[in-house]
Amino acid sequence: MYDGFAHLNGLLATELRDVTTDLAVLDGEGWWAVVVDYEGKVTCARFDRVRPAPLPEPRASWHGPHPGEWHTSLDRAAYERGVRAIRDHIERGEVYQANLCRVLSAPVPPGADPLALAARLAEGNPAPYAAVIDVPGLSVVSASPELYLSRDGDVVESGPIKGTGVTAADLLEKDYAENVMIVDLVRNDLGRVAAVGSVEVPSLCAVEEHPGLVHLVSTVRARLAPGAGWPELFAATFPPGSVTGAPKSSALRIINELEPVPRGPYCGAVGWVDADRGRAALAVGIRTFWISAGEIRFGTGAGITWGSDPEREWLETELKASRLISLASSGGNR
Repeated sequence: MYDGFAHLNGLLATELRDVTTDLAVLDGEGWWAVVVDYEGKVTCARFDRVRPAPLPEPRASWHGPHPGEWHTSLDRAAYERGVRAIRDHIERGEVYQANLCRVLSAPVPPGADPLALAARLAEGNPAPYAAVIDVPGLSVVSASPELYLSRDGDVVESGPIKGTGVTAADLLEKDYAENVMIVDLVRNDLGRVAAVGSVEVPSLCAVEEHPGLVHLVSTVRARLAPGAGWPELFAATFPPGSVTGAPKSSALRIINELEPVPRGPYCGAVGWVDADRGRAALAVGIRTFWISAGEIRFGTGAGITWGSDPEREWLETELKASRLISLASSGGNR
């Protein structure tokens, strides 16, 4: 199994056949585990054996970094300056909303087992789109609560999250406005590849409870136009609207100016595609760790609007990260 495996949606995939960077293979045949970095790097891994199974037992217990070994790409002062800079862009009419993120990193011992980390997250922070994908050159462990794209035949759905609090009572008018803005963006993105008149919003601003916090979640649904496949879907919708901003083109430019390091799999796409059955579920790569070159990384961020308070937005990034960083650290809560 350890030449490559994936565990997603209660399915264990083994017997890795091939790995490619070509999204067009997802319109062909086979079962694929998929990771697309925020910057657009694609990894599609096809497995020959896929079966319902629990998460396998890890080879060894997880030995993560000490809590004090984590470093952030933006410290509190820099993050709050970034929030103020985005508010300046909003005041000038350049953007309505932009997502500002930071990446936490720490050293891990050679051979750190992603399965052991996945087991910790499954116990301490269960998530609807939990995933572990381990193929040569890439190890990703995700506890994402957010749907980027699901597919059943020609019907696609997205479940953007915007608005976070400890409880529903913490959610502000700003959170609801933020969610509606992103729903409009996702409707527009899907509309570029959807059959005319097929885009709809079955659910708007529903409150969902997750370990340690609540989110506002909406659902956008559409039917693909004839001839539109996975390359066209990604071209129209990636990176996901909830982790970029609106208008997306302006938000992407501002994010590039303010964030000092690449996001990698964080804020990208993590999931599976069953090309034979025309079904798929790809999560937004939030609450997601990735391991490479002796380091483990994890991203956290917040959506910034005119109503944003810099201190509150920093605390939101802390809230989103604290539980998972604790689980991934040596001595973390189990």
